[in-house]
Amino acid sequence: MVFTSTVFLFIFLPLFLVVYRLTPAHLRTVVILVGSYVFYAWWRPDFALVFAGSTLMAIVAGRLIGKWQGSDPGRARAALYAGVAVQLAVLAWFKYADFGIRSLNALLASLGASEVPLIGVVLPVGISFYVFQAICYLADIARGDARPDSPWYQVAAYISLFPQLIAGPIVRFKTIAETLRAPRMDLAGMAEGSARFMLGFVKKVLVADSIAPIADGAFALANPTAAEAWLGVLAFAVQLLFDFSGYSDMAIGLGRMLGFRFPENFNMPYLATSITDFWRRWHMSLSAWLRDYLYIPLGGNRHGASRTYVNLMLVMVLGGLWHGPTWSFVLWGAWHGGLLAFERALRLPERSALAVPLKVALTFLAVLIGWVLFRAPDVASAWSHLVGMVGVHGWAITNELAWQLQSRALLTLLFGLVVSFLPRLDLARFSASRPMHLGLGVLFFLAVARAIADTATPFLYFRF
Repeated sequence: MVFTSTVFLFIFLPLFLVVYRLTPAHLRTVVILVGSYVFYAWWRPDFALVFAGSTLMAIVAGRLIGKWQGSDPGRARAALYAGVAVQLAVLAWFKYADFGIRSLNALLASLGASEVPLIGVVLPVGISFYVFQAICYLADIARGDARPDSPWYQVAAYISLFPQLIAGPIVRFKTIAETLRAPRMDLAGMAEGSARFMLGFVKKVLVADSIAPIADGAFALANPTAAEAWLGVLAFAVQLLFDFSGYSDMAIGLGRMLGFRFPENFNMPYLATSITDFWRRWHMSLSAWLRDYLYIPLGGNRHGASRTYVNLMLVMVLGGLWHGPTWSFVLWGAWHGGLLAFERALRLPERSALAVPLKVALTFLAVLIGWVLFRAPDVASAWSHLVGMVGVHGWAITNELAWQLQSRALLTLLFGLVVSFLPRLDLARFSASRPMHLGLGVLFFLAVARAIADTATPFLYFRF
């Protein structure tokens, strides 16, 4: 089930909201838990079993941490490490088992040895996000930021919270633990949340899905020309921004409707003046997670410059691998890690005397190069696309791509580029403005009509 499906819009969400509203506040967390598992199991019930097992292991580890925290810190720390290790093992098995075998087979083939058969593990949807949420819970308990005696169903509801279950934003247990005890549902929250949900829906269906054929067509070319390569990466940059930020808007809106306040996940990332600034603006909940639960525990910047650069590189490489089990994702992470280390070494964000528009342009160019690695199916395709951007395969658009380009898609791409570089919209004022609400309602109606008429493109981050 996805937010843009008719089942979600016209059956699941209305029924859920009615039941949720009629349920006493102290029991609404149970409704969230049941509804979230129905929502998740709609894809495949066996995925829900993996999900439930991961959640159960997190709850048990959290109880042990809380039990030993005051009396035996060593055992509490061991419970934390064991709990985190189990979560990472689940993620590693389902996401990276076949990747490891494929990498091993490449080595064996170079040595003339026989290959190892693939296991054929099917990746449960959203596993990367709910594993990270489970780790957040364990870390918050260990740090004393959250109570270890929260009822099991509240912890399970936190990990399974359907508005942001599949693709974030990543929410910390300590942020919503009190709300989970008795979620409050009011008209103001419903109005604000519904406007935010509609905004995200419009961004996804009317913008991201309209641009998708351009990116798909360009990245399908074996040897794209400069015009095709640039058109493709610009289309993907806008598609990904509107697709993922649209999902985040819908998640934040749904959370607000249920009485929760989820963290913002995007802040006009293409206006960043450096790669450091970009990661303060793009997928902010993941950036904060990587900083607090990986970069700082590795030592952060506390052990000298060289160690800092190694930590930055390692965190971003692991962040790239988290996005997907391919070497192109690893290189994407290494690209960003190298740029972060380079900026820190030269203190470029602070010392740069370049004009802001030039810094924005240079940063956007660096991000686009990274998006090629992110979007291409493999390293060879990424390299072909990158050299195509400098004209190695020619300059003009060929008939192979030209026939796939539609005026509506090109105009939407232009619109998306312009909006991507505008100052951030004040969503609070937007939600309170009746004229804007009316206009958004019209666009939402058009988006729903299109989602019903067409087969909607899956959210890009669902594969992570």
